[in-house]
Amino acid sequence: MVNCKTLISNLEETNFLEKEEFVELIAQHSEEDARFLFERARAVRERFFGKSVYLRGLIEISNYCANDCYYCGIRRGNASVERYRLTEEDILCCCEEGYQLGFRTFVMQGGEDAHFTDELLVRLIREIKNRYPDCAVTLSLGERTKERYQKYYDAGADRYLLRHETANAQHYAQLHPAWMSHERRIQCLWDLKEIGYQVGTGFMVGSPYQTPEYLAEDMLFIKKLQPQMVGIGPFVPHHATPFANETGGTAELTLFMLGLLRLMMPELLLPSTTALGTIDKTGREKGLLAGANVVMPNLSPVSVRKKYDLYDNKICTGDESAQCVNCLGVRIATTGYQVEVARGDAPDWRR
Repeated sequence: MVNCKTLISNLEETNFLEKEEFVELIAQHSEEDARFLFERARAVRERFFGKSVYLRGLIEISNYCANDCYYCGIRRGNASVERYRLTEEDILCCCEEGYQLGFRTFVMQGGEDAHFTDELLVRLIREIKNRYPDCAVTLSLGERTKERYQKYYDAGADRYLLRHETANAQHYAQLHPAWMSHERRIQCLWDLKEIGYQVGTGFMVGSPYQTPEYLAEDMLFIKKLQPQMVGIGPFVPHHATPFANETGGTAELTLFMLGLLRLMMPELLLPSTTALGTIDKTGREKGLLAGANVVMPNLSPVSVRKKYDLYDNKICTGDESAQCVNCLGVRIATTGYQVEVARGDAPDWRR
């Protein structure tokens, strides 16, 4: 019989487990084991970050996407989506409002939309950095060539988020059309690392066909990549996708994976995600108590929030940014943590 608490203690001590050990932990842990994990994850998180929670201002710049991922509500094949694009002025207004609210990181996220050319993005990045030199600019705009990533970095972009979704190529093929390449996805992450970005990756928990073995492979890939940030959240079905009738991921397993990530890589920036808050009304607070230290409130104009519809029942689509941030600050305080007005860079990173 595997002793999960021993494995958890070993992970905290060595920051490493073998694949088989991760599989055992993921597949066989009890509620008591999870409580022990979260206790240890909080201790490690506080050792490196104290009580601070970092805010990232999310600006969803476009819901046009060239890809056709089977799990995503804004996939190219979904004809029922009301498409939109923010203008440069829209994006800069979001940054202005966010800065006044205390944000020192802006995250431009969107589908893979050819409208946002290199010239446009470089101009935007430079303008944001010129107006707010004490802020970080994060991009989450999908797969691009190394040369294009370099242009954004040279313009001043600090971070890039690109979730690998699954480290297993066979599983990747079950979640995406044949023309989407797992090899290319992984290469993009190595390109970003080589350029010098603070890199974020991540995966869905409970996605169709996922096994404990696949989750263990995700952990080992992340350990090898050594990103500065890992974003994980439960798979939440969307009604207009091929996975509409699939079972969603659970908060319980998502929280357990958050705790494991904190012990494996103590200095990670770990968001407590909107998807976690969508399937559990106190999910984001539970995420912070499982080892997370980042939250990403929405700065997008209220008029477009419901249109960035990655999955069903997404929360935080109606409130004004100020309302959203104030509410979140109160909720974070109930966990014993507090929002810190700072860029919130990874401890090991210097530009």
